[in-house]
Amino acid sequence: MHIEIKKLENSELEITGELPMEAIEAERQISIKTVSETVAIDGFRKGHIPEKILIENIGEMALLEEMAERALKKAYPDIIKQHEIDAIGRPLISITKLAKGNPLGFKIKTAVTPEIILPDYKKIAKEKTEKKEDISVTDDEVEKVVAEILKSRADKKNQELKENVKEEKLPELTDTFVKTLGDFKNVADFKQKLRENITHEKEAQRQSKRRMTIAETIIEKSAIPLPRLFVDVELEKMLAQFKGDISRMGLKFDEYLKHIKKTEEDLLKEWVPDAEKRSKFQLVLNEIARREHVLVPNADIEKEIAHIMEHYKDADRESARVYVETILKNELVFKLLEKEE
Repeated sequence: MHIEIKKLENSELEITGELPMEAIEAERQISIKTVSETVAIDGFRKGHIPEKILIENIGEMALLEEMAERALKKAYPDIIKQHEIDAIGRPLISITKLAKGNPLGFKIKTAVTPEIILPDYKKIAKEKTEKKEDISVTDDEVEKVVAEILKSRADKKNQELKENVKEEKLPELTDTFVKTLGDFKNVADFKQKLRENITHEKEAQRQSKRRMTIAETIIEKSAIPLPRLFVDVELEKMLAQFKGDISRMGLKFDEYLKHIKKTEEDLLKEWVPDAEKRSKFQLVLNEIARREHVLVPNADIEKEIAHIMEHYKDADRESARVYVETILKNELVFKLLEKEE
């Protein structure tokens, strides 16, 4: 495989080259199956369309594009390993030449780990965790949650009975009632476990706030050459998440943009500062993990990947691995920093 590597600004590389025809053809059968699962042709079940019929309907080029994408995705890890490229984030892969029976021309733009100058991050972590406050839960907080649970149960009952209730009637808080909510012995046990749950929630909120403060302070005192590609990938993730949120609200993204009188480009420009902050956050944690030799056990990664694939069967396994490993590694880094209390 012929490869050329060109250094760009901001800790980025451009990799150009060609994949041999054999590498593309090796993906033909799996590509036929994948594409046939997305095409509806009368007389054939999806996923079971003969190659000849499929090509007659979608064209040879559509199949070639699927084969090329699969081949490049498979080749990329080998390329960066062979050329000892310390790549980070998701690469931007584009096809420059594609024709049946010919090598595949490609261009890959990827970010590499920049040289980051960190402050004494252990000292910062210790300073930010020295002041501790006892977490307390008042009776009023417990009673507020109890009232919300009673109201929720009343609303559910009224909905099931389809009653036109003018005056809401809440269920009575009794030992019998709380047993219908879960494994509770009586009202006192129910309230005690509610208090414990509220305490755990407050502890989690305090931990999250403390970790963010530690990270922001480290970032502020660090020198971080930020690859633009890293920011662009973060913007893509933010946009995908935002579109998902809009869809779950029952809205169409295009209509939402018209309503707020903005374009997708306008949103991305507004999000750049936040994307840069998120990018620096991850780069700093990655660098601390590298210096402290933080490694996530493969068994833990595989367990979480299996969980994701079980619930999201169409998810890309390699993307899931990157996501899982990042989340688990970040958690280990913060636990390491918190030991400096």
